[in-house]
Amino acid sequence: MNPAPIPPTAPFTPAGTAPVARAPMKPLDEALTELLARALPLPGFEAVSTFDADGRVLAQDLVSSLDVPALDNSSMDGYAVRCADWTSAAGVLQVNQRIPAGSSGRALEPFCAARIFTGAPIPPGADAVVMQELCETIDPEAGGAPGVRIQRQPQPGQWIRRRGEDVAAGTVVLHRGTRLGPAGLGLAASIGFGMLQVARRPRVALFSTGDELVMPGEVLPADLKPGTIYNSNRFFLKALLLRLGCSVTDLGIVPDRLDATVAALGGASQSHYLILTSGGVSVGEEDHIKPAVQSLGELNLWQIAIKPGKPFAYGHIGAAHFMGLPGNPVSSFVTFLLLVRPFLLKLQGATALAPESIAVHADFDWARADKRREFLRVKQNATGALELFRNQSSGVLTSTVWGDGLVDNLPGQTIARGDMVRFIPFSALLS
Repeated sequence: MNPAPIPPTAPFTPAGTAPVARAPMKPLDEALTELLARALPLPGFEAVSTFDADGRVLAQDLVSSLDVPALDNSSMDGYAVRCADWTSAAGVLQVNQRIPAGSSGRALEPFCAARIFTGAPIPPGADAVVMQELCETIDPEAGGAPGVRIQRQPQPGQWIRRRGEDVAAGTVVLHRGTRLGPAGLGLAASIGFGMLQVARRPRVALFSTGDELVMPGEVLPADLKPGTIYNSNRFFLKALLLRLGCSVTDLGIVPDRLDATVAALGGASQSHYLILTSGGVSVGEEDHIKPAVQSLGELNLWQIAIKPGKPFAYGHIGAAHFMGLPGNPVSSFVTFLLLVRPFLLKLQGATALAPESIAVHADFDWARADKRREFLRVKQNATGALELFRNQSSGVLTSTVWGDGLVDNLPGQTIARGDMVRFIPFSALLS
């Protein structure tokens, strides 16, 4: 059963009556737990080419039907030998076969060597490979076979990759729920998978609200009207959604009117798993998201105790999930990474939803403890310590480009230079 929706902001109370208490802000961890409990993985799956599966989530375990490598093979260009045949650096072994990759050799005869190349199968009887840099080739005598002089005593097993040392037949090499990256795609291909069963793409409707917004390219900077700004959120939100494997319907900018907001939300709810909006989730007279959602469905979360990013909303409109992000660009960026990203990964059945923070030294002081949990934009300097961006305002998008991660600072916590802090790299959040 869904929890009861959070009541709207307390209305004006006439003088002489007790004010209605506003619902407290939800701590981040509690909010995320509630969101993930509602993110039921999408039913079904689809088959895609391994070439096209980057960023997708596996819908089934990948089990290898073969050993990788399939045979003992050479990891060097050189000579396959039998260690017992080496007597001294002066001895010469006859080279009576050549084994390139993709072919196989015959059994190695006593006091003979096989010219072998990287990836080629080790011939029966050989127990070591000597790299060519440690060998001296000997020109053949008239009508004879060429020879090779081994300059150093070979050791059994050297420069041999053993059968199955990478993958053993019957092994699960990638588990269901794994989000695929380049290395995973290569591993899938190495065991013969040209097609992969992956989770379906979440269909997401995206729109911004705000009469102050204009699109770059449509109006020159010199022609911007007073009070208008370019819509930056629309660009990074769509890019983030695409990186997470979503199918995105970009609904553009919706006017700051209740009827227009209701119409956009109602239409989007008919064919999307998630409606994602930016702006209009505060409590001003021109913020219409909250009443619009409540008129069509229910609002389950409203305002999170984080900075930046307090004005975050979650609810349902019919079968569609709704998430409303703040309009300030850094707030929108951070709340997407912390709340929307794990939600979308859970929809796709992913098992790794959020990166772990790592302990790093702070190379800054932060004396302004806040009652909310703060996410400070930082980057690592040459010593590995973290520097703080000079302006932590929620409107300063340059901080997200300059920085390479966030410091997760608990409520009421100050930071002194040299303290260990919790660092979340952007590289883990933006992949």
